[in-house]
Amino acid sequence: MIGSAFNQLWQSTGLFGFMGMAEGFGIGNLIMILVGFVLLYLAIKKGFEPLLLVPIGFGCILSNIPMGFIASVDPSTGAAGFIKLLFDMGIDSGLFPILIFMGVGAMTDFGPLIANPKTLLLGAAAQLGIFVALIGALALSFIPGINFDLFAAASIGIIGGADGPTAIYVTSRLAPDLLGPIAVAAYSYMALVPIIQPPIMRALTTKEERMIKMQQLRPVSKFEKIIFPIMVLTTCAILLPSATPLIGSLMFGNLAKECGVVNRLSDTMQNALMNIVTIFLGLSVGSKMEASHFLNLNTLGILFLGMVAFGLGTAGGVLLAKLMNKLDPKHPVNPLIGSAGVSAVPMAARVSSKVGQESDPQNFLLMHAMGPNVAGVIGSAVAAGVLLAVVPFMMA
Repeated sequence: MIGSAFNQLWQSTGLFGFMGMAEGFGIGNLIMILVGFVLLYLAIKKGFEPLLLVPIGFGCILSNIPMGFIASVDPSTGAAGFIKLLFDMGIDSGLFPILIFMGVGAMTDFGPLIANPKTLLLGAAAQLGIFVALIGALALSFIPGINFDLFAAASIGIIGGADGPTAIYVTSRLAPDLLGPIAVAAYSYMALVPIIQPPIMRALTTKEERMIKMQQLRPVSKFEKIIFPIMVLTTCAILLPSATPLIGSLMFGNLAKECGVVNRLSDTMQNALMNIVTIFLGLSVGSKMEASHFLNLNTLGILFLGMVAFGLGTAGGVLLAKLMNKLDPKHPVNPLIGSAGVSAVPMAARVSSKVGQESDPQNFLLMHAMGPNVAGVIGSAVAAGVLLAVVPFMMA
């Protein structure tokens, strides 16, 4: 009797599971828990996107505790863990990315984009990495052990937009099994913008180009800021309805901010709602880093392609800015702001400004870089809409 009780107690311990004696668990779970601690280290010690990496890292740890069933269903009772409930409610349904976009819209000032509309092209050019990575994912499928269909390739490609919510939204629709590694790659590369982008920016520009000073932006009226989200939503509804869930929530949040008559709603979107959803989203994303789904060649391929996509997106924006200078030398654009065309708001714009000030401390590019930066948010949502509209049709 006592021996049986001790045996039952031993079989309920995490150590029993880590040793691979419990079905569905093993040393891989311990490895992923260590990965979770690495993410916490990067967030807490290095300051890499802590608002996201802290909940993602902790969600990774919780989901890999043997027989904890925090992110899954306990087979003995049929009860779902609390993170699984969050995942089903917000990620699987696509709700959390929509709410995140609403908060981003309420926090975003589209004034720099309105004042200099041609920076919209830089935001579009920075989406180049999305479609190149899509092709690359299909090419990697020829390697034994890696298998990406068009749904998976489209989900991987969207990492190039450096937009975590969009990556989650597209992946939850097209390739939910890959949500863990894609979300981790998207948010990791967003957090590593200050490390990844500067070498690419310096390699593609000369010191003289980095020292280009741009004309001061014109003042933007309140009317322009109010009409802008309405015009963007109308255009999207007419041309690309599949992008309206993301664009619509983004523009609703921005309209609430700019109209000035619903400040309570705008404040809630920017603060309380944004913080709550970020917590739930981070834990839910981290929960998909279970060892059984994460430790394989597909994951390595996703991380590699994500890096390529992000690098190409950065390069695309810079190169288009250089081309614009060739076509219109009277109104030069500092090519560094092209790198801000990725959707990492406002980090990418800050990096553009910082690299510019390395060559000329008196060159202030932040507000100029915010134009392509916010354009990149719109661009990634539009790219997502294109993929959601085209890929299912091609696979039908």
